[in-house]
Amino acid sequence: MDDGITLKGEFQVDMPSFVGWFFGFRGRPAGQEWWLVGYTSTLTLLCGALLVTLQSEGYGLAAPWPVAALAIAGFVADRQSVRLSPQAEVSVTALPIVLAAVLYGPFAAILVSMASLLPSFRPPFGRWLTWTATRSLAAGCAGVVASALEDHDPRAFGRLLGAVAAATVVEQVGNVGLAWVPARLRGLSAREIAALASAVFLAIPLYAPVTALLVYSYREISPWSVVLFLLPAFVAQKLFLLYREQRATAEELAAAISRQERANLSFATALVATLDARDQYSAGHSAAVAVYARDIAARLGLTEQQQDLAHLCGLVHDIGKVGLPPGLLEKPGPLTPEERQLMEGHSAIGERILQNVEDYSEIAAIVRHHHERVDGRGYPDQLTSDAIPLLSQIIAVADAYNAMTSKRPYRDAMPSSIARVRLARGVGTQFDTSVVAAFEAILASATEEYRLGRSFEFTLAAQPQQDLLIETPPRILQAIAS
Repeated sequence: MDDGITLKGEFQVDMPSFVGWFFGFRGRPAGQEWWLVGYTSTLTLLCGALLVTLQSEGYGLAAPWPVAALAIAGFVADRQSVRLSPQAEVSVTALPIVLAAVLYGPFAAILVSMASLLPSFRPPFGRWLTWTATRSLAAGCAGVVASALEDHDPRAFGRLLGAVAAATVVEQVGNVGLAWVPARLRGLSAREIAALASAVFLAIPLYAPVTALLVYSYREISPWSVVLFLLPAFVAQKLFLLYREQRATAEELAAAISRQERANLSFATALVATLDARDQYSAGHSAAVAVYARDIAARLGLTEQQQDLAHLCGLVHDIGKVGLPPGLLEKPGPLTPEERQLMEGHSAIGERILQNVEDYSEIAAIVRHHHERVDGRGYPDQLTSDAIPLLSQIIAVADAYNAMTSKRPYRDAMPSSIARVRLARGVGTQFDTSVVAAFEAILASATEEYRLGRSFEFTLAAQPQQDLLIETPPRILQAIAS
């Protein structure tokens, strides 16, 4: 058939499917993938044409064993590549390639460049073919330029330096220029390519004089001088590779911690949504307390981590109310003494719920004590003064203020000015002096919408993080049910 390749007369392979497999595409190539296939095919043909032209012009391989040694050096250098991004990596492979180009000509440079990419010979083979053709074309052109400019007179070091510099520029620029198209087609942004190119070009002023010294010492002193330099270069690259790996591990750990923090916030907002759905009068209360608590913590000069913790504790401070008897939260009038005693149990219930969440032990303790008073007349443990966690004292102030400025079934909302006066009256008995002073300083310069918990940030704090919502663990459901 016209659209297939016959292998040993036994079976047929569909040409487009084979091309897709060769280049690592999913199924048949389509759209811009055909552009990549065409570009790689063109590079391969140009590389073959260059080899034929070099042979016709009399270029050959004069020193096979030294070239083989440089090929091994290129192979080792590429094995130690340092990955800069998912699509890009760098190595010191340019050193043995340029050395081969200057010392032995373009044929040697092409062989060394091909050998350096042998570690990458694995599926998808189209990618390896693109890299090999790109590097070989750049190396061959560098060898032609070096051969045209160099003077073998040992006294003409300046001319040698110029030849090496020109060969280095051609090799580096050729690599970057020819790799631009496949890099763009494979998803690398123009900014990322430009950043990688700038890093390559900044290395040229270092590569050129070092390579010139190596060529000079190789010819005038001993070939072993090259080996004595390349070994430390590979060791330095290995150390840099280890540094990059350690840095990548640290970045992955930081990202995992960030995801955990967002998951914590997601979990908290999910619990708050459960509570708000039950008590329409307290809907939005936890979000307001969370914002006030975070801002008070910031005003007191606490660390950013403590501010985030205050916000999270504010969100879940009343979660124990989901475990109260039906009808208690919804009761329209004042509570009886027995009902008030049941209501006061919500902080202990909240602690029990949150203790079932991994890494929530500190949050659980803060929630348990957010109704303690500095005079020891609070609940559930009648703690006094410094025995009460600072974040619990912060939430107590934020909780009381928002409760006073919110409408309840048995009373109307208080004006913010009256609520602030009542907070001041509670200093030294119910509330900590420094916490109330910090909150008063915030409220004094705030808008009335902020004072009443109606500004945009309070609405935002109440919204669940849709992309991070996690399923409530069975242990939490059991704790809530009990």
